[in-house]
Amino acid sequence: MIGTTIINIFQNVWPMVFIFTTIIISMRVTQLIKTHTTFYLYKDLMVLGFIVYILCLFHVVTFQDVNWSTSNFIPFQEMFRYDFGTGLFMRNVIGNMLMFLPFGFFVSYFLDLNKVRTIMILSLITSTCIETTQLVIGRVFDVDDIMLNIVGGMMGYFLYRVLVIIKDHLPPVLKKPLFYNIIMVIMLILILTYLYMIVESGV
Repeated sequence: MIGTTIINIFQNVWPMVFIFTTIIISMRVTQLIKTHTTFYLYKDLMVLGFIVYILCLFHVVTFQDVNWSTSNFIPFQEMFRYDFGTGLFMRNVIGNMLMFLPFGFFVSYFLDLNKVRTIMILSLITSTCIETTQLVIGRVFDVDDIMLNIVGGMMGYFLYRVLVIIKDHLPPVLKKPLFYNIIMVIMLILILTYLYMIVESGV
């Protein structure tokens, strides 16, 4: 189900992602040529990844069908309504946490956060903004989504902190930009391969 959701999102957002990516890359290349600044591939890929994530998040929270749900202002009412392991549980509980995991990771990376409280506050602000906007545009508001999004943001933060600890214990030769560039390229290839395999399998 998660694989299907990912593919559905990318099938709908790829034109927007393609246009934004082209604009960002062309501007970045122009800046590098003009300023002769040092180019770090892994840093630019992180920025590009965050932009793509935001575009996908925007699609999920503004365009996906929600006819199966109604607004909920009572904490825990919705999340405890689903049986563990069912499709609705995966979509509404696990899905809402995983949706904000990249947010927690990216924000922690860019701000170099070392306190979980900060990402909790930022996740709360962002998720509340999303839910309020959904209510205003005729979709639904769910307080449980906010709580699950905060948990997802915290998961992203802890993932970032674990990677920082690993980085701190790496030998000096593995702390060079070239190593990070290789890792980012490998991750990008794995992600694209995963998406391709899902499309080919018809999931």
